[in-house]
Amino acid sequence: MAKRAHLDDFRVPFFDSGKKSDAFDLTDFDPAEKPFSARSKQADRERLAALAVQLDEMQERLHAQRRERVLLILQGMDTSGKDGTIRAVFHEVDPLGLRIVQFRAPTLDEAAHDFLWRVHVHAPAAGELTIFNRSHYEDLLVPRVQGQLNDEAFATRACHIRHFEALLADSGTAILKCFLHISKEEQRGRLQARIDDPTKHWKFDISDLDVRKQWDDYQKAYRDTLAATSTDYAPWYVVPADSKSHRNVMVAALLLRVFESLSLEYPPAKASLTGVTVV
Repeated sequence: MAKRAHLDDFRVPFFDSGKKSDAFDLTDFDPAEKPFSARSKQADRERLAALAVQLDEMQERLHAQRRERVLLILQGMDTSGKDGTIRAVFHEVDPLGLRIVQFRAPTLDEAAHDFLWRVHVHAPAAGELTIFNRSHYEDLLVPRVQGQLNDEAFATRACHIRHFEALLADSGTAILKCFLHISKEEQRGRLQARIDDPTKHWKFDISDLDVRKQWDDYQKAYRDTLAATSTDYAPWYVVPADSKSHRNVMVAALLLRVFESLSLEYPPAKASLTGVTVV
């Protein structure tokens, strides 16, 4: 596997209708790689704490300005750390202007509509940072693995997603998509830890083991999905996630870069407040 040292080394190549999806190979990325880690977990926590403070300031500017929007999409296999990433990266961010949306299997009402119907309503409003914990990509991945989408249907649905995200981007939404990439062995350890700890049983469902049996199918589905939906306006990044501390630092660094690209500023001072004294 090639050594990577910069954030963009982990960006999935942008979709090109002239290339096959297998031109992008997920196995080229090592889930155990830690290029953005410091010397130790403690050093990673210190770096993350500093990044979290910066994210808090940027998010405050975003919310105060109420012009731009930011959408972070987190996808990954079971136990890849979507919940843990949110807890670790955003613990300093003011809940005002931050919204977290978790997508589960569609309800009967949702399934009666097109697959993006339930998603658009949760897109970030002006001044808002929204995190999708799983997302509309579940409606591409799961039916693909279950054999419900042939190649043509998969390509059509991926095209709909590209157009949907283009609409969001054209409306002032900066989109960052992170695939939290863990190894099968790391997942085995994390699932076993949930089984062995009674206080973690609520996080485990026996059906998780059935999904694990489809590991190779899901890896192929992710490869095809990432290749078909990574664009310049909504890029995918492969985040090595066997190390939780590395995962958190990398996601925070990627998001901070998105914020910095927006040139966020606080609104102008109000002349009407000059000389006002509170008594």
